[in-house]
Amino acid sequence: MNLSKKQIFMNYTAAKGLKSTRQRDIILDCFLSSEQHLSTEELYLKIKKQNAGIGFATVYRTLKLFAEAGIASEIQLGDGQTRYEHLHAGEHHDHLVCTKCGAIVEFANETIEQLQKDVAQQHGFTIVTHKLELYGTCAACTG
Repeated sequence: MNLSKKQIFMNYTAAKGLKSTRQRDIILDCFLSSEQHLSTEELYLKIKKQNAGIGFATVYRTLKLFAEAGIASEIQLGDGQTRYEHLHAGEHHDHLVCTKCGAIVEFANETIEQLQKDVAQQHGFTIVTHKLELYGTCAACTG
């Protein structure tokens, strides 16, 4: 059964005994409508434009709930901020991060994935999870 992220979150909050709130629904809709890797502040600023009554702390706590519920992932990309991205079940990707403008590009490469598995196997290591982040300058900043 493939549940939507909204349903997964609703099931999670109900199981935790948390009430459904309009504010969480607004934050969830805004988060799910963005394909960016958002910091708490970035999401808060997006939400604040239409919903001035939702505070920064509410956005912060709600993003933490998204991660706990398994619909978002916290990532650190070297800029000192925790960012959140959609978590897609069964899907893995890595990141290219521009050190000049902060652009983040997601990519998947089966050759790299297989090389990581080969290296782990050569060292008798079992991979549980991993992340690959490549830092440099994007085409716009290089050219």
